[in-house]
Amino acid sequence: MPKPVVPEERRRRRRPTRSGTVLSEQLIVATALRLLREHGSSGLTARRLGLALDCDPSTLYRYFRGMDDLTLAIGDALIGQALRGWAPTGRWRADLEAIGLRIHAAYVAHPQAALLTASRVTGRAHELAADEAVLDVLRRAGFPLPETVRIYHAFIDQTLAFAALDSASLALPTASQRADEDQWRSTYARLPRTTHPRIAEAAPLLARRMLTSAYPTALDMLLDSAATRLEAAG
Repeated sequence: MPKPVVPEERRRRRRPTRSGTVLSEQLIVATALRLLREHGSSGLTARRLGLALDCDPSTLYRYFRGMDDLTLAIGDALIGQALRGWAPTGRWRADLEAIGLRIHAAYVAHPQAALLTASRVTGRAHELAADEAVLDVLRRAGFPLPETVRIYHAFIDQTLAFAALDSASLALPTASQRADEDQWRSTYARLPRTTHPRIAEAAPLLARRMLTSAYPTALDMLLDSAATRLEAAG
């Protein structure tokens, strides 16, 4: 049975660990992000975390109900990083573009963590703040409520889907990344016009474009569509 979680102020260690560390939820999440970066999802275990923090693994369950609860906290921390420093300007399109690009960037900066958390719903403070911000931007712009929810759904899912897709590529071994990238300059670039005329004519552009994320383009297209719908609604 999972152990009950007590409030932060009651579960903080009164004395440091052997290495002088005072545990906190924030420190555990930061250490988990480092382990994910260094070892991937298979390397994130209570035992490995305990070793990294110089504490008994059981101590972690005073802060989290289990490893899945820690996973949700990691996802929420990434969203918190994205929101840090953001403030609405009153220009709905610029505000949504900024939120989307920030969330995407926060996830791809931690690709292993992104793969673990992009599909999860945390219900935690930073996620709720991001959702409230997006909905508020849309409503203040004048979108009707049903249209607000429709655009919010597409916006959030598109952002997280691209974050997961781009993170999956970044999480590959370096040799695999290079092999995939080289396909656009080798196989695709050498296809004859007689058999693949459209690929052949687009090959130089594909070789440059396909090495970058399509998220900014997709986001721009989504916001174009939203602007058109707002104009029609007015």
